[in-house]
Formats: sequence, C-alpha cells, structure tokens
Amino acid sequence: MPAEPVREPVVGAVALRAVIGLAVVSSFALLLAAIWASRRDDAEPARTDPGAFVQVGVVQGQAVSGYLRNSRSELAALTDPAAPPAGDTWALASLDRYVMPGALPGLFDGAAVAQVYTRVPLVGRHTQVVRIPVYRLPADVMSGMLDAALQRDRERAEYEQLGRRVIGDGPNAERAREAYRSAAATAGAEADAYRSGCACVFAAVVRAAPAALQVVADRPGVRVVDPAPEVRQLDRTEFRPPLPEQDGTIPAEPSGSPIPVPNDGSAIASRTPSPILSSPGLPVTSDSPASLDPLPDPSAAAPEERTAVPSGTEASAAQRPTSS
Repeated sequence: MPAEPVREPVVGAVALRAVIGLAVVSSFALLLAAIWASRRDDAEPARTDPGAFVQVGVVQGQAVSGYLRNSRSELAALTDPAAPPAGDTWALASLDRYVMPGALPGLFDGAAVAQVYTRVPLVGRHTQVVRIPVYRLPADVMSGMLDAALQRDRERAEYEQLGRRVIGDGPNAERAREAYRSAAATAGAEADAYRSGCACVFAAVVRAAPAALQVVADRPGVRVVDPAPEVRQLDRTEFRPPLPEQDGTIPAEPSGSPIPVPNDGSAIASRTPSPILSSPGLPVTSDSPASLDPLPDPSAAAPEERTAVPSGTEASAAQRPTSS
C-alpha cells in the first residue's frame, strides 16, 4: 500500500500566510494611528501654543450688553461647583465709573493687579488711554499718573510751539493755529488732572482663583470681570476694556484728524499717541485718543514689560523684584 503524502508543508504555508496577513494589518493600523496623531498635532497649536496672541475685551461692532452678559456667563461657568477645578486665572475687570487710585485696593482686594487703565474724562474732548503696570496699590498708579502728566506737559509745549510756527493770515493758517491751541489745551487739562490724582482709572488686569474673581465682580463699582483662562503671557495679550460711559454697539475708532501746516503742506495727527514711562521706569504704550463714544485702542504691551503679578496684598510682597 502506498504511503500517504506528507501534509506539513501545507500547514506551514497556511501559518505563514496568517503571519503575513497579521503583520500587514498591524502595519496599516500603526499607519492610521500616525496619520491621526499628525493631524491632531496640526490642528491644536492655535489652542495650545503658549505664544499665541490673545484678545480680551469688547471689540468694534459688538454690543456692550452682549459682552457684559457673555463675561458674566463665563465667570459663572468657572465657579460652577460641577466644573473642573481651576487655578489662578487672568481677567479683565472693568469699572462702572472712573475712580481715584486710593479706591483700587478695596475694589480689587483678594486679587493681584498687574496693570490698570486710565483716561481723563474731559467732556467733548479726545483723551488718551494710558496703561500703567502695577506692583503696589495705589502707589504705582499715582506714580504712573505723574509720569503721564509730564508727558502731557511736553505735548502741550510742542503744540504751542507748532502753533507759533504757523505763518499767514488766511483761513487755513487760522484753522491750523486753532487746532494747535485746542490740542495744547487738552494736553494741559490732562496734565493738570493726572497731577491732582484724578478719578481716571476705569479698568484693571487682575489674577486670582475663579471664586475670588467672583467676589471682585460682585463688589459695587465693578461693572464686569471678564475671565481669560487662555491668557498665558500679558505681552501676548490685547486687552480692550469698555469705558464706563460706553453702551450700545461699539463704533469704529476715530482715525484722528490731521492738522495742516500751510507753510510746507506737512501735517501731524491731533493728539498723536506717544510712549510714557511708568512709575518703575518701564515703557508703557499710550493708546490712541478715545472720546466719549469710541473704544480705546489695543494695549500692545512692550516686550520688556513685567508680567509677574505683584500688586496690592502683602502676600504677594515676596514676588516683587529687588532693585539693582
């Protein structure tokens, strides 16, 4: 009787095909996982990049009432007991009136203040918004106001000098002289107000736990606290607080009407913004003119501006830099 054929090679071939198939499937799965991870990494930098530019506040075309409502809802969501616990958070606190520096410690007690926004509220005149870095309340704010007063004194002298340089008796020459006189008078009024420690502060950038931010938001005089947990660096953040008198929809900002000089056809912008020095001697951008209606210009922080949070309370004293 003939012997049965040997079947081992057949079994071996089947096993080999199974191993090859499994390897192909595994490789395909790994390829899909790599593609998915790559696409996820490409999609997330805008949300996770610590250097991304952030805007906080009200913008042109936005209704102030909607901004206030959304800000309160965001703060309520952060303080919801069912929400994940959150650590210290940056926030933009806007006031419902202009206040003097001495009122700030009471308004922001429990939160660290990094910078404040001031403006001299002169009726019917364009005045500049000034950002002042803060390490001590209210001393740094008062020092920043004195720096702003010196800057406005220089502006007033420059406008008066330019007015004297206009020659001629025609309507254009008279219009230029009047524009310079008006600009000089406004700068002088701002200087006098800042020197007197005026009620000019209307907003602040603060940092605290959500529960403490809610306490600040509930205080009389605080219009709204807009939490911004996405903020990582102040020098990569544009804060746009609404002025206390702003309501309705925020209109476009004025471009500033130039003042013609008949002699050579040149022009300068009325109330041209220029940098000032804060009380610690650090540069602060003085924003564009803001009237009773328009929104103040963005606050572009200088790269060397400090982003540590030092203000107001004794608990933060250890964070203050030592002077060299």
